[in-house]
This record gives sequence, C-alpha cells and structure tokens, in this order.
Amino acid sequence: AHTRGGGELGRRWYDQGKLLAKKNTFTDFVACAQHLVKAGWTASDRLVARGASAGGLLMGAVANLAPDAFAGIVAQVPFVDALTSILDPSLPLTVTEWEEWGNPLDDPEVYAYMKSYTPYENVAAVDYPAILAVTSLNDTRVLYSEPAKWIARLRAVAPGGDYLLKTEMGAGHGGPSGRYDSWREEAFINAWILDRIGHA
Repeated sequence: AHTRGGGELGRRWYDQGKLLAKKNTFTDFVACAQHLVKAGWTASDRLVARGASAGGLLMGAVANLAPDAFAGIVAQVPFVDALTSILDPSLPLTVTEWEEWGNPLDDPEVYAYMKSYTPYENVAAVDYPAILAVTSLNDTRVLYSEPAKWIARLRAVAPGGDYLLKTEMGAGHGGPSGRYDSWREEAFINAWILDRIGHA
C-alpha cells in the first residue's frame, strides 16, 4: 500500500501528501485498511496499525478519523502534539520541518489546517481502539511530553478506552540501543498486538 507522503509513486504523489494536502496521507491509510477488510483479508477487530515518529502522528490522526477501523494502534515516539512543537522554533527540528508541514507562526491557514488534524488537538469523546504509545525520555526529536499529553487527554476525554503509555527511561528516538533491549521492546509490542487480536 502506498499511502501518500512516500516517494514510491513519484514526486507529485509525495507533494500531494504534505503541507495543505497532508490529510491525504491519513485518508489513504484509512482507505487501505478498509480495502483489506472489504477484500476479505482481515476484519477490523483483527487489524492493528503501527507507526513511529511522523508515522505516529499518522496513527493518532487515523485514530481520530476512523476509530472503528482498527482493533489497536501502536504509536512509537509519536509526533502527536505536532502543532505545539512546530510553533516552537527553538526545538532542533522545527525550522527544517516547516518544509513538510508549513509554518503556522507566519501563516494562519497553515495554523488552522494543522490544528484540524493534529491528534492531541482532535481527541473526541468517541470509542477509540486500544492504543499503545511508546516513547523515550531522552528523545530530542519527539519529546516524551507529546505522547504523555496525548494519552492523558484520551483518558480524560474518552475515558472508556484502553490506553497504555510505555516510557523508555534510557533511550532516545530510536528506542533501546542494545540488541537484547531492542528485542525485548519488540517482543512487548508484538505481545500487545497479539493480545488485541485475541491471541494472548
């Protein structure tokens, strides 16, 4: 599945998944999930989505957009409070990331558009799938406060859900660096996924 934002289908395809067309990435992802169900490959109660960093923003966005499409969502070091971060040029990646998201400090249209899709800003009182957010205390790319705020907001606004925040206390953006530690984290995530689809 080529969700918009990648370069697999050319530059035009990529450009249609950024700036004021960013939502195409989210609707493409949901369309792919719905197609898998419609084609008989799976069912929504046996489908788990997973993404990291900007892909974690995708996870939060599709949770808001189509919460009934997934049995679970894994968001690793997720960029779920994107508007807050992109408004802060003192953060190490903000200025370079304006090319991808736009600059909400200078453009009210970009601000309004980002606010309409960023996961933290759009949590609603709906039935969300189970969500596992994995973050790292020493992540300088996506601060641990983003998933912490997101999970807290989910618990406050949609309190009936199953939301888990796992924080690695000694890792950075790539998670644990040791081979065995990274395997343990992967095993934890896979066990959580299997539990969501009834294979605990």
